[in-house]
Amino acid sequence: MRKLAHQAQNGFLTIAQNSTVDYLRLAYVQAMSIKLTMPGSLYAVIVDKSTNEQIQDKHLKVFDYVIVLDEDHAEHDEWKLSNEWQAFYLTPFKETIKLESDLIFTRTIDHWWNTFRLRNIVLSQGCRDYLQRPSACRAYRQLFDDNELPDVYNGLMYFRYSQESATFFNYTRLIFKNWDYIKDNVLKNCREDLPSTDVVFAMAAKLLGEEFCTLPGIDFINFTHMKPLINGLSQQASWHQSVVYEIDLPMVRINNINQYHPLHYYEKSWITEDLIEQYESKLARRI
Repeated sequence: MRKLAHQAQNGFLTIAQNSTVDYLRLAYVQAMSIKLTMPGSLYAVIVDKSTNEQIQDKHLKVFDYVIVLDEDHAEHDEWKLSNEWQAFYLTPFKETIKLESDLIFTRTIDHWWNTFRLRNIVLSQGCRDYLQRPSACRAYRQLFDDNELPDVYNGLMYFRYSQESATFFNYTRLIFKNWDYIKDNVLKNCREDLPSTDVVFAMAAKLLGEEFCTLPGIDFINFTHMKPLINGLSQQASWHQSVVYEIDLPMVRINNINQYHPLHYYEKSWITEDLIEQYESKLARRI
């Protein structure tokens, strides 16, 4: 199903490389959430060769493009982030919304495309708690604060085929490649032996210029992040063990609050076989 890069106009993209986590499973749920909320949207997944061998017919019903990595720079890594920079070169879309696989949609964001087009590249800024409030929690962002990095998130971002986007992703490639030097000689108080994509993308944004890849006056381009401290929850249990949640697909309610923003559920165990079957049944009725 691989096609030449940058052929279709726009669509959604994720990278799913299985390790101890079944990211293909998460991408499958994500694709179904997009097909439910935004019928007609295109969805692409980048996989390595071993993950590609696990793709089944059910996946191909919702994956419009499957792109297999020619070069896997994370082949020997447990935390497979080192291929993130390849998204620009492998996306089949002229305009791409790139997602982390553990994020779903509960309603359309089609109206976001016009806002994204104000820039060649847009990183989401900040995040929300399940009450839908912008989060002031800095517990997970000490490295950002110590180094005055922009408060951006890789979980949801936009880029289009352009020189600025090419430059941004080249910066991310170089940061990943030279991380050992950067963490010891460039960043203050860095304790990350392996770089998180959020940090790498924040550094790339600073190098490119925040004004070229963020929209600080637009407060809705972000997502609900279910890390516990962001939501005032205990770190001793998964969030879905600490709250009451209801699923009425495509909507999800947490403590009776509708999750209107994209939901970065974070805890992979939230995706159960029962939830997958609910998505499959709902989508089958829509087709």
